[in-house]
Amino acid sequence: MTRELVINTTSHETRVALLEGGHIAELYIEREREMGIVGNIYKGRVIRVLPGMQAAFVDVGLEKAAFLYVADVIDEMNAVARFIDGEGSGTEQAEGEEQPLPPIEDLLREGQEILVQISKEPISTKGARITSHISLPGRHLVYMPTVDHVGISRRIDDEEERERLRVLVETMKPEGSGFIVRTVSEGKSEADLKADMDFLVELWKAISAGIEQRKAPSLIHSDLDVTSKVLRDILTEDVRRIIVDSQEEYNKIVRFIRTFMPKLNYCIELYDGDEPIFDSFGLEVEISRALGKKVWLKSGGSIIIEQTEALVAVDVNTGRYVGKHNLEDTILKTNLEAVKEIAFQLRLRNIGGLIIIDFIDMEKEQHRDKVHAAFEEVLKNDKNKTNILKISELGLIEMTRKRVRESIGRTLCEPCTYCEGKGYVKGHLTIIYEILRELQRELKDLPDGRVTLMAHPAIAGLLIDEERAGIDELEQETGRTVVINARPGFHIEQFEIAVG
Repeated sequence: MTRELVINTTSHETRVALLEGGHIAELYIEREREMGIVGNIYKGRVIRVLPGMQAAFVDVGLEKAAFLYVADVIDEMNAVARFIDGEGSGTEQAEGEEQPLPPIEDLLREGQEILVQISKEPISTKGARITSHISLPGRHLVYMPTVDHVGISRRIDDEEERERLRVLVETMKPEGSGFIVRTVSEGKSEADLKADMDFLVELWKAISAGIEQRKAPSLIHSDLDVTSKVLRDILTEDVRRIIVDSQEEYNKIVRFIRTFMPKLNYCIELYDGDEPIFDSFGLEVEISRALGKKVWLKSGGSIIIEQTEALVAVDVNTGRYVGKHNLEDTILKTNLEAVKEIAFQLRLRNIGGLIIIDFIDMEKEQHRDKVHAAFEEVLKNDKNKTNILKISELGLIEMTRKRVRESIGRTLCEPCTYCEGKGYVKGHLTIIYEILRELQRELKDLPDGRVTLMAHPAIAGLLIDEERAGIDELEQETGRTVVINARPGFHIEQFEIAVG
């Protein structure tokens, strides 16, 4: 499959789209005001230790305190599992045996200063996830200056190649430090690995110099910008072309590739078309489609994606598709088509966490197995770690997908200021009947005379016209007059009752 990188850069925002077969598969966005912080190294101060949660909160100078779990504090092998290839996002576990976790109060105390690194962006109401084990990703290796271990990416299947790489790295690495060999190292020479190792070791020396003199909280080291990070983590031989619309960004990419990937020959193009680069490749339409709840399938079926705080629900429907033979075949075809679209949408929208997929119920067990196998197959292209359970009798698949950054929906959108993020407002009749009940309560305590009801124009219009009978009945019961005023600035659910 042909893969391309399309990069749109402005003074305020950089967008990097990975195209597979001409369609956007992944989107990376970095804004000047909201720079990504994963990979940044801070000198922080422990502000609270929580023994019951085996965790601590650390002030690193961000808006919210960062979260440090006990497994991210201990030294030895548990740390290795956090440094994995996964194309730079921590999704491919290295080797190592799990060790029992000591009480966190034995490791940290309030007021203690500690060097930490951001491992996960702040998401929604949660602060950033941090680790005390520093990792510096390179092109071929990930350097772990605090862990004495060599791990090999699990995506390298050949045992002879794994052993060759292990021996090379163990021979060259500085004593007391560790490395994870990344997937792209497969088949690379000793010189390639040595150059990467030397660069990372020198980078760590530069970072660690003067740390003792810095006051907490403070930023010690910033990771690469989004373009360089994408080039480092996902640029492989199967990416045929890089197209960028900025001369400055073009020059930076050329320098980066010459420095870190001099042996690879990439086609780098400077886009100079009249229309914006994302419009030219049809990407704006695909991004807009990724923000909607409903996605239509080619057959006429559809999937509906609902993202909540705790989980993501995906519902598969036959929609307009009625099939050609029998109901079971129609259901199977729709589910198999939905499998490909769901896997595509999870990557594009960068959806993570717990995901529940409600496939159309299939009576035959072989059909359920076929859909499950097809889903596992399409998810092999996903660099984020996934775990899929078998389809239940109710047609549900429970799965997890490692979440390393905010989804596109939460990056590009914000809760609706009108409905306050609920996704709905009360119906007109519901609001009217609430008003009538409130008037009934208020009129009993108000003095004789006239009261004024102020409401949204749509609600006021209904009360004056179609629902006037309710107002008339209240006026007869209480002997008071209700004057209705429309207020254009009111929320549809807002109303006020005043005397006079």
